[in-house]
Amino acid sequence: MSAENEKKVTDFCLSLEDGELAKSVQYLSDDVDYHNIPWKPVTGHAGVRQVLDSFIEGDNNLLQKMDIKHTTSAGDTVMNERLETWVVGNVTVKLPVVGLFAFNAEGKICRWHDYFDAETIAPLTEEMKRVRG
Repeated sequence: MSAENEKKVTDFCLSLEDGELAKSVQYLSDDVDYHNIPWKPVTGHAGVRQVLDSFIEGDNNLLQKMDIKHTTSAGDTVMNERLETWVVGNVTVKLPVVGLFAFNAEGKICRWHDYFDAETIAPLTEEMKRVRG
């Protein structure tokens, strides 16, 4: 089961590059616990969309590359180390991230916690404010 879950996590993470959150959230349970650790946690597909729409959805897709460096798992839990490349305007941020994913009995991701340094992403969010107003 772990290898299958590792593949699902990899597929999910890479799907975010496409900027189609409606497709990406299909990997997640309806009640997913999502937490970008520097920010407040949210629940469910609507919560995920609330956090990610301005960064990833459609023309707002600032995620240029998702480079998964390492993946490991035990039971229903998968962890990966990634280097994400985000671009807005003239600002490019390479964001190191460690993600923790847990699966429910239906094989959906029910817990998604990402750990990263908020100061590293700050130039991107500042440029978003400047460009988008």
